[in-house]
Amino acid sequence: MNRTIIGILKETKTPPDKRVPLIPSQCVEVMKRFPGVEVIVEKSDIRSYKDEEYASLGIRLVDRATEADILMGVKEVKIDYLIPNKKYFFFSHTIKKQPYNRKLLQAVLANKIQLIDYETLTDKNKHRIIGFGKYAGIVGCYNGFLAYGKKHGLYTIKPANLCADRKEMEAEFSKILLPANLKVVMTGSGRVGSGAKEVIEKIGLKEVSPSDFLNKEFNYPVYTQLDAKDYFAKADGSPFDTAAFHKSGAGHISTFSRYLKVAHMYIPCHFWSSSSPVIVTQQDLASADCKTTIIADISCDIAEPIASTLRASAIEDPLYGYDPKTGKEVDFMSPGSIGVMAVDNLPCELPKDASIDYGNDLLNKVLPCLFGEDPDRIIERASETNLQGELTPDFHYLQDYVAGN
Repeated sequence: MNRTIIGILKETKTPPDKRVPLIPSQCVEVMKRFPGVEVIVEKSDIRSYKDEEYASLGIRLVDRATEADILMGVKEVKIDYLIPNKKYFFFSHTIKKQPYNRKLLQAVLANKIQLIDYETLTDKNKHRIIGFGKYAGIVGCYNGFLAYGKKHGLYTIKPANLCADRKEMEAEFSKILLPANLKVVMTGSGRVGSGAKEVIEKIGLKEVSPSDFLNKEFNYPVYTQLDAKDYFAKADGSPFDTAAFHKSGAGHISTFSRYLKVAHMYIPCHFWSSSSPVIVTQQDLASADCKTTIIADISCDIAEPIASTLRASAIEDPLYGYDPKTGKEVDFMSPGSIGVMAVDNLPCELPKDASIDYGNDLLNKVLPCLFGEDPDRIIERASETNLQGELTPDFHYLQDYVAGN
């Protein structure tokens, strides 16, 4: 029987990422489920799962996985670390023609690598089947409550990145003391929204309808989770069409400002397209009616749909202030400012738990298509490039991107 080797890559991007595509026990499970497949692991001193944990389960450690047929990492691989004529799985951040990774995709093609981008792994209905979004929602929502407690001097909780795991983070929930009339609004669902919802409900907030959120008072903390129809409308006053909006947001307006008049915290978990209108303007936040003091922007689209998201923040320093009168950044505790949390790599704060969740999806939804039947062409459709050094048909739109300098 021919042997296929999967190599787990050492992460080479700066700042370092402690996540892994497969934790030690999942590597063992791969070899049990798929006879003829061996998993080897490149040695690394930065992973949340240590080399010794892999070795203790009989997984072979190597300096470089040059013998592997398939190489799996998390973040982009450094150009000088690419091995020609291999299959690679990682987040390439090239499918939107990101200028900073043009040379990476050029190098992938030059080295005749088949690049399977995790972001493009979708089912037959074009829904993503794998991602770290759930843990972005979990950590981002937690950070929002950390920010609220600090901003108002109500309580102090440990940053998620200083917790050993999700269990320790959730132990901090008991320290969260919220005002009885607190209102929190969320936009978006999907993986990110579902993760945020898990946290917000474990903290103890009760869900109410958007209408009740806007029009009623409560003597206990509440939240509402909005769909696009709840905060966008057709500019001409015609009925909102969700399917049409998802194709293009042109011709729509935001109606979100009414939620700022009653919400103390806003947690954006939505996907936003550049064709859609701005959701929150500086004028909205500067209004005397605005009650919102914390915006925990998990979506983190810089300087676009939400005026207060001026920049991404770092795990080590996640909070900054926004002065709605000037539109400028100020100290987080500055009087009259809105507190902003805009960390753009939130799952890295709980790398062990995020890796477990991710590896399970890889094991159950991706590898069976890689090593068995793939009637929905999941692997083929997710391959940006092939082993002949060409863009695949679904990614021909990147030709001008690759041709640029």
